[in-house]
Amino acid sequence: MASRTLRAVTADEVVPDAPKPAFSTVLGAAEEGTYLDELVQMRRVIARALDSTATTPTAIAALTLRLTGISKEIEAAKRQQKEEKADAGGTSEDEAWDDEAV
Repeated sequence: MASRTLRAVTADEVVPDAPKPAFSTVLGAAEEGTYLDELVQMRRVIARALDSTATTPTAIAALTLRLTGISKEIEAAKRQQKEEKADAGGTSEDEAWDDEAV
């Protein structure tokens, strides 16, 4: 087995397991992020609008509905990612055959 040595990471290298940066705009998330990043940023924008005193009651109703939908999409996307990660974890062995089960 080859020995591995540690070294300092240079400024232009990207650490593979580094957390993704939080995006400050929906455009940034759309251009550089994933679909989940876009949803998260849209949820932030809508939440800020709902907290604003300048938002009209009509807009609040529409934004609340959209916020609920986006939150459900985020949870579904996270659940799907978790399942895909679990499925990609390796191969599973076949179960033992049980004649009684048939």
